[in-house]
Amino acid sequence: MSEDAELLGRYASERSESAFTELIRRHVDLVYSAALRLAGGDIHRAQDVTQQVFTELARQARRLRNHPALAGWLYTTTRLVALRANRTEQRRKAREQEANSMNELLRNPASEPAWDDLLPVLDEAMHRLGEKDRVAVLLRYFQNQSLKEVGARLGLSENAARMRVERALEKLRAQLARKGVTSTATALALALTGNATTAAPTAFVATLTGGSIAGGAAAGGTTLTLLKFMTATKLKTGIIGAIAAASVATTLVIQHQAQARMRAADASSRQQADELARLQSERERLSNLLAQAPGADDRSSELLRLRDEAAMLRQQTNDLAALQEENRRLREQNAQQSDQAKTPLQLKEEVVARARVAKDFLFAFLLYSLDNQDQFPASFDQAARYFAEAFNADPVLDDLAQFTQVTNQFEIVYRGSRNALTNAGNVIVLREKQAYQWPDGTWSRVYGFADGASQTHSSADGNFDAWEKEHAATPANQ
Repeated sequence: MSEDAELLGRYASERSESAFTELIRRHVDLVYSAALRLAGGDIHRAQDVTQQVFTELARQARRLRNHPALAGWLYTTTRLVALRANRTEQRRKAREQEANSMNELLRNPASEPAWDDLLPVLDEAMHRLGEKDRVAVLLRYFQNQSLKEVGARLGLSENAARMRVERALEKLRAQLARKGVTSTATALALALTGNATTAAPTAFVATLTGGSIAGGAAAGGTTLTLLKFMTATKLKTGIIGAIAAASVATTLVIQHQAQARMRAADASSRQQADELARLQSERERLSNLLAQAPGADDRSSELLRLRDEAAMLRQQTNDLAALQEENRRLREQNAQQSDQAKTPLQLKEEVVARARVAKDFLFAFLLYSLDNQDQFPASFDQAARYFAEAFNADPVLDDLAQFTQVTNQFEIVYRGSRNALTNAGNVIVLREKQAYQWPDGTWSRVYGFADGASQTHSSADGNFDAWEKEHAATPANQ
C-alpha cells in the first residue's frame, strides 16, 4: 500500500486530521499550481478551487484510499472544479485574445517555449494525455520527483521510469505543437521544471491544515460542497479558435437544410396516406349500410359501387407505394449530391464539430459522475440536467436546443465507475451510432473517452470492431 493510501485509510477509518494534514502538504502545490493557471493567475480564486478540491478529497476519502494514483485524481478534479465555474460572458473577449495569441505564435516561432505562451494551453494539453503518461509527467516535473521515486510510485525500475517519462514528455510536446507552441523535448522539460509548480502561500497552507476541511467533511455541515462551489464561482477558461466556431455553424445549417428536404419529400406521401385512410373508412361505412339495406336490388347496386371504389383504392395504394419509392430515391440522390457538393474543408469542419459536441457531452457526464459516486450515466436523459452547464463552458456553441437534439446521433458504451478505470484515457464511453464515409472511400467515427477527451478514428473498410475492443473497459473494471 502506498503512503497516500495509508494516509487516506487512516483518515477514512479514524478521522485522523494529522493524516489528512500530511496529504495536503504532499499535494497542495500540485493542486494550487493547476488552479492558479486555470484561474488566469487570480490568487484568491485559485485558493478557493484548491480548498474545494481538498474538501472533495476528504468527502470521498473512503472510496479513494485504494486509488492507484491520487495525484492524477487530484489533477483531474482540479480541472473539473475550475472549468465548471466558467460562464459565457467572456466569450467574445476570449476569442479575440486567442486569435491574437495564435497570430503572435505564428509570427514568432521559437524552439524554447516561453512560459507565458505555455500558460493558456498547458493544462488542456496535459488533459489530452493518457492517464499513465499524465501521471508520469506530474510526478517528474510538477512534483519534482527523481526518476527513482517516479519508478517506485509507478511500480517500475528507474530505467523504465526514465523511458516512460521521456515518451510522455514527447507526447505532451506534440500536443502543444498542435496548439502553436513549438519546442524541443529538452526545452519543454526545462520550462516545466522551473515553472510548473508554484508554492502555495504559507498562510493559506496553514488555513488548509488547520483541521477545518477535514472536520467539516466529517461533520457534513459547515464546509461548502463541491456542487455549491462550482455553481457559485465564475472562472475564466481558454478559447477555441474561429475555425471550430465555423465548423459548428456549418453543421447546424446542413442539418436544418436536410430536415427541410425531408419534410418536403414526405408531405405528398402523408397526403396520399391520409386520403387512403379516408377512403378505407368510407368503404367500411358503406359496407355497414349495405348489410342493413332491406332490398336485394339495392344491395346489388351498392355492391357494384363498392367494387368500383375497391378497384380505385387498389390503384391509389399502388400509386402511393410508387410515390414513396420515388421519394426514397430522391432522398438518396439529394444526400449524395449534397455530400459531393461539399468541399474537403466543409467535410473536415463537420468532423471537428461532431468531435466538439462529443467532448461537451463527456463534460456533462463527468459532472454527473461527481454527483453520483463517480458513476457515468446510463442514458442521456440521466445527464440531461448537466447539458446546460457543459454547453455554457463551451465558448463556441450558441444554441442549446440544437446541442441537445443531437443525442440521437451518439450512444453510450461505458456506464460504470470512473474511478474503477486504471487508464481512463483509453476507455471508450461515447461513440457515434453511424460511421461516416469520405469521398475517397475511407470511414470515420467520433469517440469520447472516460477522461473527457474525444477522438475521430478512421477505418479503410468501415470495420471498427477490433479497434473498439482494444479501447473497451475490461470485465474487472465494469
